[in-house]
Amino acid sequence: MTISLIDSASAMARVLDETPHKRADLVREMWAPMAGMYHFIPDQLDMASIHRQNFGFDWEKSSDQLREGLQMLVDAAAWTRVAEALEAGAAALTAADPSVFVPDLTVLLLLGDPTSEHFLNEVQGLSGFGGISGFIAITVWPTQRVLDRLEAIAVHELHHNIRYSPGGIAWNPATVTVGEHVISEGLADTFATELYGGAGHTHFVTDATRSDDQVLAKVATGLEITGMQEFAGWVLGDATARLMGGSPVGLPTGAGYAAGARIVAAYVEATGTTAAQNVRTPAAEILLRALPRLGLAGSERS
Repeated sequence: MTISLIDSASAMARVLDETPHKRADLVREMWAPMAGMYHFIPDQLDMASIHRQNFGFDWEKSSDQLREGLQMLVDAAAWTRVAEALEAGAAALTAADPSVFVPDLTVLLLLGDPTSEHFLNEVQGLSGFGGISGFIAITVWPTQRVLDRLEAIAVHELHHNIRYSPGGIAWNPATVTVGEHVISEGLADTFATELYGGAGHTHFVTDATRSDDQVLAKVATGLEITGMQEFAGWVLGDATARLMGGSPVGLPTGAGYAAGARIVAAYVEATGTTAAQNVRTPAAEILLRALPRLGLAGSERS
């Protein structure tokens, strides 16, 4: 595996230092190596729009706050830490499953938008996307909690990336189930805890949500729902569903992560395995074994 970590520290500094009318093109230039992540979209995309969709910083406002945020990432050696974590994560996954395919990776670490109420408070300065083989985008605002979790955030996305690489699970946007998404988040969080302990838990999911039996039971009723347009409420919660134009389903932020982690915990306990070993295990297999152990045998299964 070769990791191509985009020098976004320098790229973001250039954006912030440039005159306003030239900044958008520099944002597009920074994102250009990630264009392959959207190979399945027939029309050419404006990568500046993709930047905004990923909660990227507002380049039209070159503020002291953004410069300070960038410096915090630099001072934390964020790029080095992410690269080293991805190497460690790949080694752990190949040790657990020697035949797994690990793609070469292009990785973008990005400063997020601190003026976004949803990004800063609801998801607490974190947005990651690792579901397209060979590409990982991580958008953060460098709170102390985020900085403490950089390695865990990186390997969480790596687990997704390898799960959906050739030889792994096929993600068809039209037919994929909520159950697959929930299990993928549970596996990724569990894998991160296998490497980094408590820091592995996605931090925008509260302890109360993680332990709430009603949240688990509610998520279990939606496991067979198909079509990605309805996933936000079931996995990320109602606040994100509203933001994305989806339908709220009565769940708190990160409900699918919480339920997924509990389901995966039941499965690995029953089988004596790890999240690393199950990077390619179908969701249906995990649900079939785990749900009865959680008293949810009568729930719908993916």
